[in-house]
Amino acid sequence: MGRQLDSGALRTTLNEGRNDHTYTVVVPIFDDEQAEWIVQVALALARPHQGRVVLVGIVRVPEGQSLSTGAVEAQTRRATLEHVRAQFPDEPLLIKLRIRVDYQPWRVLTRVVAKERADLAIVRWNQEGARPFFAMGLDKLLNHLDCHVVVLSGSVSVHLHRILMPIRGSAEAPLMLEVALSLAEATDARITMLYARRDDRDPQSRLVYEELARMSQGNRRIERELQVDRDVVSAVLEQVDKPDLIVMGAAEAASGSDLRAIGPTARRLRHEHVAPLVIVKTHRPLPLGRLSRWRDTEPLPPTPTSVVVDKWFAENTFHSVEFEDIERLVALKREQGVTISLGLPALNEETTVGTVIRAVRQVLMDDFPLLDEIVLVDSGSTDYTVEIAQELGVAVYQHSEILPQYGSFRGKGEALWKSLYVLGGDLIAWIDTDIVNIHPRFVYGILGPLLRHDTIQYVKGFYRRPLQVGETLQAGGGGRVTELVARPLINLFYPELSGLVQPLAGEYAGRRTALERLPFYTGYGVEIGLLLALVERYGISGIAQVDLRTRVHHNQPLGALSRMAFAIIQVFIDHLEGRKRVELLNEINRTMKIIRYEPGRFSLEEHAISDRRRPPIITLPEYRARHGITYWKEDEEALQGGALA
Repeated sequence: MGRQLDSGALRTTLNEGRNDHTYTVVVPIFDDEQAEWIVQVALALARPHQGRVVLVGIVRVPEGQSLSTGAVEAQTRRATLEHVRAQFPDEPLLIKLRIRVDYQPWRVLTRVVAKERADLAIVRWNQEGARPFFAMGLDKLLNHLDCHVVVLSGSVSVHLHRILMPIRGSAEAPLMLEVALSLAEATDARITMLYARRDDRDPQSRLVYEELARMSQGNRRIERELQVDRDVVSAVLEQVDKPDLIVMGAAEAASGSDLRAIGPTARRLRHEHVAPLVIVKTHRPLPLGRLSRWRDTEPLPPTPTSVVVDKWFAENTFHSVEFEDIERLVALKREQGVTISLGLPALNEETTVGTVIRAVRQVLMDDFPLLDEIVLVDSGSTDYTVEIAQELGVAVYQHSEILPQYGSFRGKGEALWKSLYVLGGDLIAWIDTDIVNIHPRFVYGILGPLLRHDTIQYVKGFYRRPLQVGETLQAGGGGRVTELVARPLINLFYPELSGLVQPLAGEYAGRRTALERLPFYTGYGVEIGLLLALVERYGISGIAQVDLRTRVHHNQPLGALSRMAFAIIQVFIDHLEGRKRVELLNEINRTMKIIRYEPGRFSLEEHAISDRRRPPIITLPEYRARHGITYWKEDEEALQGGALA
């Protein structure tokens, strides 16, 4: 057999309202032909749910004979199943065996699906031993199964290179995407998405294709997108490089009084023998059945976005304990020949900045040479922040004095943007300087994924957030702006980022080659602005997140959080206008009325809150000269980032 399927494959929720039981995939096995491959596919779909695979050996006995006459064949079938299970010695608890003897094989499968409460069944269309099984007709069989179904037609090779995925309608898209990605991971194959305009009879088709195209940006398995002015069959037949496999939806259509489970396009492609087919059919219970089991808490059916986000969450969420072997990180750094800088943005942090510098420098510079430099970028502190850092031997810059010819604005984002000019590393990490419980994991945790995975461009930290109020800690008191403002807006307009636990967290790291090509907002909007720019340029696959455990910091007053929320909303509006997703006024209100409470009366204060958008710093000739960058003309169109001041 070929390489095993990735155990960390997809983490989706294709089952509707079935989260109270073990996710189950049922596979009828009639002979040894490609049985191992089918089981690999089944395991790939079951593992992310901590599920199981039920192999069903079905023995058909002719009508009029005693079922006992099937005993010998049942023994043979049992031996077949045991042989198949033996090919997966590491998965004995995930694979269950069932032998069933009956006069009507199709009825056996429907009963097993019902009894096991199966979420998915995988069946072969043209399996020699299954011909009696399909005597009732494939369409009727599929409509009898109370679960999602994957139908395999043709001999599927274990050495796939090119998978074609026609996008047709919306019902099957999530299941189709999951199966295609699983097979691509199994065989190191690449996927081509095909949108055939002449088959676009459903107005949802175009929307589904656009959603898939946006969500798959940066996915290493999806190689290209094709839009053609032909029907699917013609487009496939005209392909110069024939696909090794076609994964498509069943596209049910009404035919007389029957409901056809597999539509004419799939049947035509099967008749043409263009390539093996994998046809997916999403379970659609009858309306009365759906109404009878509907609950307010029942999850909605998945979308293509949810499939991609769940997969991203499973594969791109790390824990800082994975990178505790700092010596190994140093070895990776040397192997890759990269340098690493830590930038510390600061404003009046005299109570914590010294502890932060000492804790990080001792472990990550003195004990293990992971960091090449630590630099503090100050934003005009009036306390002893600067003096403490200088006494500890850390280089200190005032952000107003960096690139002064381009002016200076207040805000953390301005300090980060200008720090790119003075920091020298290939990898750049930033952490806030108000962390009370500082630990080196806040730095090595966000650097680890960059050193381990060259496809990741940016890493975001997240943590539990007890807030320090006076002398006490309030558990779970943080993240108000995230939960009330950022997360709703992300889910509305940038759902690909909905898997981020704390999009506004202040600890993150990235590759210089990515950061220097991003615009920076100068104030409160810097964190969300970087995420929106990153996902637009590199796709969700270029972003990762790391659990940094617990972070203790001081609480911010409600008024400050209100101003932060106002700035974040402006950043979203700015990006949405750029993407032409919505039509808004060119000039939005940049001032905010704040309620001021005084003894015996209320009053209004007007605050100007407007994050300026700094362009990608690589557009500055001074930056390119300092860092030895040759500026290619082809970058210009990709680096449209706003005015300098």
